[in-house]
Amino acid sequence: MHVEGLDRLLKEHPFFAGFDAATLELLAGCAANERFAAGDFIARAQSRADKFFVIRHGSVALEIRVPGRDPLIVETLHEGEILGWSWIVPPYTWSYDARAVTLTRAVSLDATCLRDKLEADHSLGYELFKRVMPVVASRLASARLRLVDMYAPPAGTAGRQR
Repeated sequence: MHVEGLDRLLKEHPFFAGFDAATLELLAGCAANERFAAGDFIARAQSRADKFFVIRHGSVALEIRVPGRDPLIVETLHEGEILGWSWIVPPYTWSYDARAVTLTRAVSLDATCLRDKLEADHSLGYELFKRVMPVVASRLASARLRLVDMYAPPAGTAGRQR
């Protein structure tokens, strides 16, 4: 798919609402169309965060590996959401595993290309930062709640002596 088609896909995604055509074309220069089958890992925790994804179709589970247990699903993302904020924060490593739950189509943006464009245009960088930070806050809050649920004592046992 050429850049012209990718800028249209970005324009259709809620994350990029309000961006002008020139900015979408600029960002599309870093973009690629991607497809993941159910069960495919899109990213692995602690690996290099070299892409940022906008989900066009499908579902993606954000998981934390827990020794001796099944992975803990922190959140499930769907069409219209974004995957990845670690590309913007050094040391640029993924915080979670990201696994396609269903067939997933996404537009990826190459992180190095994107960071270079944001460095060259600080107003664009600030605009993207303002859009990414609420996602970061939400994902961290979800992870905290899941961990509290996982480690909380069973209902009715709080305050009992052992």
